[in-house]
Amino acid sequence: MTYPIVPEGLEKFGNFFTRWIGRFILRIMGWRVEGGFPDYRKFVMIVAPHTSNWDFFIGITTVFAIGFRGRWLGKHTIFKKPFGSYMKWMGGIPVDRSKAENVVDQVVERIKDADTIVLGMSPEGTRKKVPHWKTGFYRIARGADVPIVPVTLDYRSKTIKICPPFILTGDQESDIAYLQEFFDGDSAKYPEKY
Repeated sequence: MTYPIVPEGLEKFGNFFTRWIGRFILRIMGWRVEGGFPDYRKFVMIVAPHTSNWDFFIGITTVFAIGFRGRWLGKHTIFKKPFGSYMKWMGGIPVDRSKAENVVDQVVERIKDADTIVLGMSPEGTRKKVPHWKTGFYRIARGADVPIVPVTLDYRSKTIKICPPFILTGDQESDIAYLQEFFDGDSAKYPEKY
């Protein structure tokens, strides 16, 4: 199986050994990757459906297999010792949601200040059925003026699909409805939760 090439300008991650480990794990689990990365230095990657801790494991394994540095937001509590340094090394950005500062504004500034960044997020922000996606991912991409790249996790076919980038129009309702279409028909680990 071939893996997407990391375009020039995107931050690479790991080495031959870490890519081999990631590819080996995906292969023995029966997963494959389809699609490729856009030629952008900054974008928000939305990954869905998200119903299980396995989604994170598959995502991180895919990052290792491809060899790009993806960033992701995590509760600040998971960045404490003894694993805090490791979580940051894997691309984690600690967020303390109890603080008064606006998390969206903090992340927008971080993206604007970076030369290159791929921020992976789960758009719904929850593991239970919700009538509408939460809009933090959209407001981050809009505020930072970067495209959104949908990535689907289909447990039925065991496929991680990197979809084409989407440039936001500013019509939030219409844009989110369009993005949700990428995930129609994909099977979550626990479909009853999605």
